[in-house]
Amino acid sequence: MHSTSKGVGCRPHQSAKKKLQTRLKNITKRNRTGKFEDIAKEINHVTVGWINYYGIGLMKKFIQDIAKWLNHRLRQVIWKRWKKTKTKYYQLRRLGVKHEEAWKVANSRKGYWRISRSETLQKAIKIKTLTKWGLKNPTIYMSADT
Repeated sequence: MHSTSKGVGCRPHQSAKKKLQTRLKNITKRNRTGKFEDIAKEINHVTVGWINYYGIGLMKKFIQDIAKWLNHRLRQVIWKRWKKTKTKYYQLRRLGVKHEEAWKVANSRKGYWRISRSETLQKAIKIKTLTKWGLKNPTIYMSADT
């Protein structure tokens, strides 16, 4: 139980939160094959189901954190799928990144996780872009009082 200014509330247990993150981690493995739409559909299925089940609980901050982590994770998956430097450059340009910046990031030797945190990749693959590609934003399924 958790005491709030509105009275008493409840939260999902830490183990349930950990289980959700583990499931999402398995869905978004870097070596995962298949279309991005299929991955997004599977993520949507898991997150919406979890939020519906635990919807009564106080978990707004947790869902916001999971959404942020998931977006970072998906950028990593996308970056890995753009295997070659030429593809990375072309895709960044297609998503509106300037020549110089796209060339610099595409030729970077930094790891997938680190690049997915870069400002350039976040500018290119916005949350709006991920939504357009089929991912549902889990924070919109939260009710106003949770």
